[in-house]
Amino acid sequence: MGSASGCKTVDLALQGGGAHGALTWGVLDRLLEDARIRIASVSGTSAGAMNAVVMADGLDRAGREGAREALAHFWKAVSNAALFSPIQRSLWDRMTQHYSLDHSPAYLFFEQLTRQFSPYELNPLNINPLRDLVAATVDFERVNHCPDLKVFVTATNVRTGRGRSFTQPQLSVETVMASACLPFLFQAVEIDGEAYWDGGYIGNPALYPLVEDTATRDLIVVQINPLVREELPRTGREIINRINEITFNASLIKELRAIELLHRLIEAERLESERYRDLYVHLIHAHEELKDLAASSKLNAEWGYLVHLRDRGRAWADRFLKRHFDDLGVRSTFDLSSLFTDSFRPPALDDPAPATEG
Repeated sequence: MGSASGCKTVDLALQGGGAHGALTWGVLDRLLEDARIRIASVSGTSAGAMNAVVMADGLDRAGREGAREALAHFWKAVSNAALFSPIQRSLWDRMTQHYSLDHSPAYLFFEQLTRQFSPYELNPLNINPLRDLVAATVDFERVNHCPDLKVFVTATNVRTGRGRSFTQPQLSVETVMASACLPFLFQAVEIDGEAYWDGGYIGNPALYPLVEDTATRDLIVVQINPLVREELPRTGREIINRINEITFNASLIKELRAIELLHRLIEAERLESERYRDLYVHLIHAHEELKDLAASSKLNAEWGYLVHLRDRGRAWADRFLKRHFDDLGVRSTFDLSSLFTDSFRPPALDDPAPATEG
């Protein structure tokens, strides 16, 4: 929704993706820099959830600049914590300036180990340095009392297989860790007697909490997992990585399909949008750039790499704002119907916007 000052209100949906969440950091940094954009609500999963709570903490402490500083501080802390990890790039990858860990002996050993033994066997004390880092860098009391940003964090209930979205005042280090709990790496996180795994299995990210937001009709999805890969995976690692990409995108595609069907119903039945809200859907990503990021690089937290990803994300958001700022509050810039065709190819940020009115 616009205002006399030209400010436009949006909701954000942030995908998870390990270190690739630094792409989202860059997107958020650019959006927070632009006073014409007001972020009302954020739904995040895994790394997206971490970005969301860090941003809320910073906003409550010192406004937009506080949020930008908090995100930079968080990602620097992630990098510092990984300095002494045995999982590092190989000498060859360093020489060839590849950020992949596919040739790292420690990464390959750890990958095989987690396929044969569970985290209950490998880590019976349930030691999780990431949990300690989040607890040390995020003030959840501020997050839960932040009046300027509604935050939703999604996790998957292990027993029921259903998603659960946590929001203020329920947010805590446990809810964020539940959202980021990959079951081959970490023991399930228990909250209120229920066990939870990574929210990406059921909502990456969950869109339904944002559909009910009456503050805005604009929903921006920050996409950091490739939807399409042209080349057929042939090696064992390539097949597993592609299966993971499909799995973690499936819930997003399902919810986008539901929104597209809602659009059709509103148009066909001439329903009033005040009762059945018709969303404007937007997508921030860069398909070609996502394809060159190896899945193993999601565990690479070198500062130079995180800054590289941040700068990519900033560039995505900058191109989106230059191209589509005037479309916010007016129409969708992502053609949902194209997503469900065999010929679908994710649009480039410089492609013409579809002529879809709300």
